[in-house]
Amino acid sequence: MRSNSFLFRLTLPLSAAALTSACAGVGSLPPPPQISTTAPVSDEYIIGPYTGLSIFVWRNPELSSEVTVRPDGRISTPLITDLVVAGKTPTMVAQDIRVQLSQFIKDPIVSVSVTDFQEGGVSSQSVRIVGAIERPASLPFRADLTLLDAIIAVGGLSEFAAGNRARLQRVDRQTGRPVEYRLRLSDLIKRGDTSANVRLLPGDVIIIPQSSF
Repeated sequence: MRSNSFLFRLTLPLSAAALTSACAGVGSLPPPPQISTTAPVSDEYIIGPYTGLSIFVWRNPELSSEVTVRPDGRISTPLITDLVVAGKTPTMVAQDIRVQLSQFIKDPIVSVSVTDFQEGGVSSQSVRIVGAIERPASLPFRADLTLLDAIIAVGGLSEFAAGNRARLQRVDRQTGRPVEYRLRLSDLIKRGDTSANVRLLPGDVIIIPQSSF
């Protein structure tokens, strides 16, 4: 009887510590940046892995090329190696290539167009929602799509969803690397706290964990 009591006293602090540690991991994430509601929203295609691109450099056919974005979100072209393009628009990539080529030729004129998006473009042009929701889904992206819109579209949170521990995964357009943010879905859905609502971007992934108790 004494050993069982000792085991209970030992297990309780450990369990509490483990729970605190698990929650701290989500709580330490930054909130997603608020996108101004007055700023124009671009419907231009967001490049993702496996997207086919046509790069045209005026009067420099040897520098023009057809490439496919690698799984790491980068491309290589004549004179340019490992350029990050995932999470960017063709216009942004054209500007990046223009800057790189200006080291070798004067005032390059560059245009970039999407030639193949059947495989990589599906996920890069959608918002995916998984976890403790009524209907996990991949929603086609549209301008002005918000977190609240997306949650309503999938039928809301499930009964056991830990909404305030939800996470948003987003590819940083400058580095091409995934960044994770915390979401306050319970505050938004159950309390009507509109400060927890955020504008979504193409390629966003919303992950909603299930409550452990």
